[in-house]
Amino acid sequence: MKVEQIYTGCLAQGAYYIESAGEAVIIDPLRETQPYLDKLAKAGTKLKYIFETHFHADFVSGHLDLAKETGATIVYGPSAETAYDIYQAKDGEELRVGDLTFKVLHTPGHTLESTTYLLRDEQGKDYAIFTGDTLFLGDVGRPDLAIKQGTITQDDLAAMLYHSLRDKIMPLSDDLIVYPAHGAGSACGKNLSKETWGYLGEQKETNYALRADMTEAEFVKEVTTGLLPAPSYFAKNAKLNKEGYGSFDDVLEKGSIALSPDRFEALVETTDALMLDTRSPQEFAEEHIPNSIFIGIDGSFAPWVGALIADIQQPIVLITPAGREEEVVTRLARVGYDHTLGFLDGGIKAWKAAGKETDNIQSITADELAQRLEKGLDGTLLDVRKPTEFLAQHAEAATNFPLDYLNKNMDRLDRNATYYLHCQGGYRSMISASILKARGFHQLVDIQKGWADIEKSSIAKTAYACPTSLTQETIDEANAAVV
Repeated sequence: MKVEQIYTGCLAQGAYYIESAGEAVIIDPLRETQPYLDKLAKAGTKLKYIFETHFHADFVSGHLDLAKETGATIVYGPSAETAYDIYQAKDGEELRVGDLTFKVLHTPGHTLESTTYLLRDEQGKDYAIFTGDTLFLGDVGRPDLAIKQGTITQDDLAAMLYHSLRDKIMPLSDDLIVYPAHGAGSACGKNLSKETWGYLGEQKETNYALRADMTEAEFVKEVTTGLLPAPSYFAKNAKLNKEGYGSFDDVLEKGSIALSPDRFEALVETTDALMLDTRSPQEFAEEHIPNSIFIGIDGSFAPWVGALIADIQQPIVLITPAGREEEVVTRLARVGYDHTLGFLDGGIKAWKAAGKETDNIQSITADELAQRLEKGLDGTLLDVRKPTEFLAQHAEAATNFPLDYLNKNMDRLDRNATYYLHCQGGYRSMISASILKARGFHQLVDIQKGWADIEKSSIAKTAYACPTSLTQETIDEANAAVV
């Protein structure tokens, strides 16, 4: 038996490859299939099943392309309805893969079709559970993504989740390995652990949602309190996973076309394509194409694309680090942005050589900011971190203006005013500055390295409050102020 977790940090997502006696199963695969095909070919193994734990909302699964490539059967749990052929497994049903057995445990709550797969080894001993978004380390899946107006509320789903955990998962052995679909950084839960796997016994002791004496009413209240709005692309990705999508190979081929500066510019004019710059924050600040948007590939790229680019059908042209064009197209496709039209061949250097205009964003150090604050800042300091980060500690002069809700809250700002922006390390603030600049805000100053350097500077700061000491009421009030 071989069990391999394939973890993708950008999405905080875990896919799984399990093989035994010449057969394999892949659980919750990502969009691109080649890495899985290579793994199967190297092992000389036949893919028998593709297990899906639920209709994912935060990424587009690779189940359709993978099934076409291998002939494997796509398996969902009870109540899953799709526009393509699947095997809808029954609660308690057992499926064989080589010498292994997978028992299907229907665990609704995060979504109606949510399913946990219990793996039994060659001797028939319970070995691990693949819980999808039903159970995370330190948390459980949010119950507000599968609401059906007039039929099912988030409280209904939370109640289902309460019973799924207590009837199906908590009675299992403490020594079972828990393999969830996500870790810290995912928006599918509120407080996920940085660990990507653990033991069920540990979760029974430490996970608030598995407290033995918790009533259903207490559970519903706790899991539904403090939920922030889901990123706008979640519903669109869930629909793609349920109804189907185009071939990833076609998306990659179209998105990997090298465009001359003139062709690049013409596409923007004729298709209203978004110019997406995926280089580093520093490179973008120094020089970029006017009206381009920065979301760096070396950060939480795909989730920020999904949160900030409202139209999943938006045509996109790319400015990328040299040699990483295919990577960018792939990571866009993972969250359903399939309409990349190509990349700027030769990058900014080629753009300038063609005699075309560039722009920049002023960037200063935390010490320079301190000096300006002492003299009386000629503008407003915006802290674009999350409300909980801001509550923990912030510059006394700062106003919280989270990147997550920038598009929604932009009307609160004055296009004639000067704004200084910072985040934790410089990534989110540059995204914010790029969007604001493209929308007509031109008096922008980015703070290099963000809070990491402000914290060490002479700038007046609030007293530190450990995030775990913050009351839910305080957090809810802060969230309500910016949502």
